[in-house]
Amino acid sequence: MENGVALNPSQAMAVPLTFSGRVKAMPGRAKASAAIGLVALAAVVYALTTNASHGEFRVLYGNLSDKDGGAVVAQLSQMNVPYRVAPGGAILVPAGQVPDLRLKMATAGLPKGTVSGYELMDSARFGQTQFQERLTFQRGLEGELTRSITSLAAVQNARVHLALPNQNGFFREQQKPSASVLLSLHPGRTLDRAQVAGIVHLVSSSVPELDPKSVSVLDQSGALLTGSADALRPGGLDAGQLQYLNQIESGYAKRIFELLEPIVGHDNLRATVAAEVDFTQSEATSEEFKPNQGAEASVSIRSQQTTEQSGSSGAMPSGVPGAASNQPPVAATAPLVGASQPLHAAPLSGGGANGRREAVTNYEVDKTVRVTRNATGTVKRLSAAVVVNNRSVVDPKGKTTQVALSGEELDKLTALVRESIGYKQDRGDSVKVINAPFRIETIPNGPEVPWWKAPDNLDLVRSFAMPGALVLVALLVFFGLVRPGLKAVMAPPVLLPGSKLNAVADDAAALPMQAALPAPRSVEQLESAKQLARQNPAAVAGILRGWVGSDQPASR
Repeated sequence: MENGVALNPSQAMAVPLTFSGRVKAMPGRAKASAAIGLVALAAVVYALTTNASHGEFRVLYGNLSDKDGGAVVAQLSQMNVPYRVAPGGAILVPAGQVPDLRLKMATAGLPKGTVSGYELMDSARFGQTQFQERLTFQRGLEGELTRSITSLAAVQNARVHLALPNQNGFFREQQKPSASVLLSLHPGRTLDRAQVAGIVHLVSSSVPELDPKSVSVLDQSGALLTGSADALRPGGLDAGQLQYLNQIESGYAKRIFELLEPIVGHDNLRATVAAEVDFTQSEATSEEFKPNQGAEASVSIRSQQTTEQSGSSGAMPSGVPGAASNQPPVAATAPLVGASQPLHAAPLSGGGANGRREAVTNYEVDKTVRVTRNATGTVKRLSAAVVVNNRSVVDPKGKTTQVALSGEELDKLTALVRESIGYKQDRGDSVKVINAPFRIETIPNGPEVPWWKAPDNLDLVRSFAMPGALVLVALLVFFGLVRPGLKAVMAPPVLLPGSKLNAVADDAAALPMQAALPAPRSVEQLESAKQLARQNPAAVAGILRGWVGSDQPASR
């Protein structure tokens, strides 16, 4: 009996016993519901599998132009990588593949960027004006300079602005072009003076009649990297001298840290060194002349000159002619000792003799030439200031306390600092080491955010929202559409009275299944009466005697 209607054995045996027969015997509406449920369940399982394999999507590149975005999407399609395109030109890929994909895109030269060079001239329109042509050329030149500057290792991005005035026929009234370069450097990178000068030379050489002094280079912080060659930094130092001074001070400070940190501990020391460096240049030249000195000194004759000249005139006879006047003069004689005797000779009228002798001797004199050039960048004075934190002491109970350093310990640290920097008292150096507790600033966290508004919790909910929703949909589809059909098809058979099965007792083979029909109520009542008769025959006999002796019919 089913729903108050009894089924006979012929009707029960009319229900198909095979799986395919049961499916065919199902109503059309049940078939449609089961088919829709299976399709929906397969879609949910596919979505779960895809979400589990791809995971969360992250931004691969943002703010891309249409050209670069199309090239990146085409490359991702060739690599069979799932992607999503967000508003604003952002391309999303699975979070776990972002670093690998960026390296692969960089190898392929993507994205190429939005900088356009001389290729702008290839898309010239017919009928464009001279102003448009000049503007296109200027944009192309700016793009080419930008590409060249961004190829430097320290430059992350660059922008070049050129001011090219119109040329006219009056040479005196023509304005000179100028240029401005804005650089965005990589984090931790700097440009030295030679690199900045190279950028200026690159820009000035690329634009006709552009003076290098008319090129301005700025960094991302707005600091002017170019200037006059004679311009000095604060303190009267140029860039090279200032860099040298910073190297000296940082070198001394590094020595102090390397020497004291193993003693006082990491992050328990602060030190600074101020150096006074003399960058003046001076040159002196001197010559010294000294005579030969010493016991063995000898006079060296450098040159000697002797001049000797003599002459005489013949004696002319004078006086009264005769024998006395014709006699020759007597030879002159001089005594060895004493004064010479005057000559007695006959005077000769108009006769005489003359002579001249000169001697010049030059001696060598010592000469010393000394040229003195003072060294530049010499340290004139050093000042070092060191602050040491209190010493941490742990008592037997495990409590940590801060204890100030003793005077003896400070003296030892001061001596070490003096030796590390090469302390010289006559130079005026000064070293000061003090002990003070370091104050640790605590940054306020701000207003406490509820747990349901915390960013980490929100990200966790977002990551599990999609899988949870898909699982919920899968459960609803299974229990609402698929399970009723499977229950009707896979239900065990029900044996009705009078039905015959082609089976052998104690056979291991499974019996064929019948239609899932509920057992009649009369069969259950009959089995209950048989069980009651076996357990309590006396009670059953009393009931039967009552039925036989009673005039009323027995109720079923």
